[in-house]
Amino acid sequence: MENKRHSTEVADIFRLFGTEYLRHHDLIGDKKKAFNAIINCRTENLGGHTLQCDSCGYIEHSYNSCRNRNCPKCQYLKQVLWVDKLKARLLPVKYFHLVFTVPATLNKLFYANQALCYDLLMRSASQAVIRAGENPLFLGARTGCVGVLHTWGQALTYHPHVHMLVPAGGFDCEGAEWLMARKNFFAPVKVLSALFRGIFAETMYKHAKELILPESEDADINYLKKQIYSSKWNVFAKPALNNATNVIEYLGRYTHRVAISNARITGICDDKVMFRWKDYRNGGKTKIMKITGVEFIKRFMMHVLPCGFYKVRYYGIFANKVNASHIDIFNSLNGCQTELPSLDGKCWQEILQETCGYDPSHCIRCKTGRMIPSDTISARPRAA
Repeated sequence: MENKRHSTEVADIFRLFGTEYLRHHDLIGDKKKAFNAIINCRTENLGGHTLQCDSCGYIEHSYNSCRNRNCPKCQYLKQVLWVDKLKARLLPVKYFHLVFTVPATLNKLFYANQALCYDLLMRSASQAVIRAGENPLFLGARTGCVGVLHTWGQALTYHPHVHMLVPAGGFDCEGAEWLMARKNFFAPVKVLSALFRGIFAETMYKHAKELILPESEDADINYLKKQIYSSKWNVFAKPALNNATNVIEYLGRYTHRVAISNARITGICDDKVMFRWKDYRNGGKTKIMKITGVEFIKRFMMHVLPCGFYKVRYYGIFANKVNASHIDIFNSLNGCQTELPSLDGKCWQEILQETCGYDPSHCIRCKTGRMIPSDTISARPRAA
């Protein structure tokens, strides 16, 4: 038997409509790996072990997780551990949440050059933040940001954008003082948009020979230049978060999201999949979308990231090489202490018990016994 929390899962959709999808679409590399991992996750195909209660003898099967970062069922513990470690690298200050989005006219270019364009997107957004922070008209200080890449919209459409968490302040040029930003203001979004677009265009030209251009008679670097400068580049500023605890919890929800969670899928009817989505053009109203199973898989697979691509990155004063020293400086200036990770070295059972109050070794039948491993279940992999 399979371990399930929801009546309909992404894996169910893959199993039902995967054969039809594969008739029309080729899966290679990371996409094929993700497809197989999601189908096999927490099933006998990946193996596992049998557990038996030491009190009443109740037996249950526990199957292994795939641990693929695109799997909706395998992100919770990763998120909890990441959030716990983040406590040690964020400053205890107010933060701004900025969202950098590229124009839809560049979607084909991005999808054909995912690793390169996603990298340029994140670097351009971070440089826009850092340069704006250094401007004496705004903050006039050395700052940084934590960036999280997302490629989807609520309807699973292709929508590359970066969420940036930016501290409301920064260090002066000598690193001897922490300068606070003005209340609820970092920099004008129009300035950030212009910087974002200009930096992206400049770095893209340097990589022009590496780009796979969209199939079009007009598709050349000059055509792309016109598209870049004729389109509106959006930077959206969300309400500021008042303390590091709120920031860590908030950012944790963003970092390990996949294109859609199992909780949003409401059911399958004939060849259609139904799921909840928020229509932000209509005030964020929640609606039900119905699309074919093949179309659902197609949209989901668009958001499988290239192998080895880091979708969470740290820039400026949060960069790995300088983060610890900047935290020490801030603490000495403000009399603060760094909150250390509390989950380091703990096993997954201990983490679940500490964060959810759930003991996975507790017998669900007699309520008093402990579930003890009694046998191993051999893996029986299923390929796409």
